[in-house]
Amino acid sequence: MDVIGVIPARYGSTRFEGKILANIMGKPMIQHVWERAKQATSLDDLIIACDNQLVFEVAKAFGANVVFTAKAHTCGTDRIAEVVNPLDVKVIVNIQADEPLLEPALIDQLVLSILEDKDVYISTLAKRINNFDEFIDKNIVKVVLDKDNFALYFSRSPIPYLSEDIDISRTTIYKHLGLYAYTKEFLFTFKNLAVSGLEKSERLEQLRVLENGFRIKVIETSLETIGVDTQEDLDKVKQILQRKTNGYSS
Repeated sequence: MDVIGVIPARYGSTRFEGKILANIMGKPMIQHVWERAKQATSLDDLIIACDNQLVFEVAKAFGANVVFTAKAHTCGTDRIAEVVNPLDVKVIVNIQADEPLLEPALIDQLVLSILEDKDVYISTLAKRINNFDEFIDKNIVKVVLDKDNFALYFSRSPIPYLSEDIDISRTTIYKHLGLYAYTKEFLFTFKNLAVSGLEKSERLEQLRVLENGFRIKVIETSLETIGVDTQEDLDKVKQILQRKTNGYSS
């Protein structure tokens, strides 16, 4: 087996308890994520890794391959490591359980970046920002890149700094889309690294990778996805899906 997708599905959330089971047009959010991820052509298998009996039962009911993992895990990476540890697999895709608008092509883009380049062991996605409100929104993570499209830094702050005479619409600024692919070997390298100072400050675990001297390949995409962190996010997702159901693309 070459590639598997894992959806770490933690029931608890400080901002939105039980959000992965929130009803969206008659289905729980986690089912929307699973159904969209299943459409990716690069995955040999797709697993939901949960920590809650209700989530386990719901996922089983809609036909998912679901595994019950330890409640003590503090991040999705540790939950994924528990699932893939006994598996003979080359590449793992970390799929966020709170992104019901996930485009399957994003998964395929990430997988291809690793399979085609032996020097890439972790990759993620970024999309250009042309909206000043997104640029200053602390809930939207920004990323700056080097000339080879490897990440220099991730931050919740607006980076890079824009001097007064620079028009944001004429500047290349990226927001990070929280989808990752990595080799199994690197997953366990990362898991064994100590939590870093910048990671604690920004609350972004990918900074642990950079602080320890590893490189993250960033793939630019024009596709969009929305993470659900609040009730307002959920309402926005529902509106988008309702428009699509009614035959509108946006």
